[in-house]
Parts: sequence; C-alpha cells; structure tokens
Amino acid sequence: MKVFVEEQRFNQWWLYVILAIPLLAPLLAFLFSANYNNSQEVNAIGISISLIIVSLVIIFILSIRLKTKIDENGVYYQFYPINFNEKFIPWSDISNCYVRKYNPIVEYGGWGYKMSPFGRGRVLNVKGNRGIQLEFKNGKKLLLGTQSAELVEKTLGTYEYKFK
Repeated sequence: MKVFVEEQRFNQWWLYVILAIPLLAPLLAFLFSANYNNSQEVNAIGISISLIIVSLVIIFILSIRLKTKIDENGVYYQFYPINFNEKFIPWSDISNCYVRKYNPIVEYGGWGYKMSPFGRGRVLNVKGNRGIQLEFKNGKKLLLGTQSAELVEKTLGTYEYKFK
C-alpha cells in the first residue's frame, strides 16, 4: 500500500513582506502624529484597533494550510481553516486523476480557495504551479496544489486501476 501525504502553508518570503506593510503603517502613523497632535490618546486607541485587526488578518493567513493524502481508499484534503474537517473523495467518484502544470493567476485568479470562472472547477493551492487534477464522474473538477509532483505521480500510478 502506497500513501502520499503532504502539508503546505503560505510561507513565501514575499508574502511576509506584503503582510508587514499594513502592520508597519499604523505604527509609523502614530510616531509621526505624536509630534504634531495633542490628542495622542485618540490616536493610540485608533492605532491599537488597527493593529489588532491587521494582526488577526495576518494570523488567519499564516494559519492556512493545505493537507493532502492519497491512499488505497481515495483522496483526502483539508484547507484549514476554511475546512475544519478533512474531506474524503473515494476512488469510485473519480473518473480521472493526474498531475498537471497550471497557471494559477490566469486559470484561477491566484492562490487560495478559488473557483474558476471558465469551468475549470475549484482549486485549493498555496504556492507553485503544479497540482493534482481530479475529474469527477458528475463532471465537476478539483485541483489540489502540490509541491511533490513526482511523488504524487508515483502514488497515482499505484492506484490508477481504481479510477480508469
């Protein structure tokens, strides 16, 4: 029995830079306004609220993780915290399953939990441009991003008889 397991997170360096900007902006505003304004208490409250909101958004983004598991029963996935429970797709519901290269921005509008406006189905990804394409017997599609395309291909080769 061959089992593939992968967990991915948003951990790109450029994402940390983008997330730092809204965190630094209220702090800089407070420092500059302290010199020109006597109402520091009002500024401190507003900036504290801004920092709390921005921090909560950053914590949410950094808590996102995509878990994927493939075994003899089928495909399991969880896009936490959107999906609190793991989702299971049995091989009997899948008509085709393969690894493919895709363009996240052009095909799906970026990374994350997305729906394609062009009939490509849903995508759950956090980085990269390789994914596990699932085509269901009911015509729907799901693409799960992966950073281990070669391992997925080997695992899918083991279970190909279950969905072909």
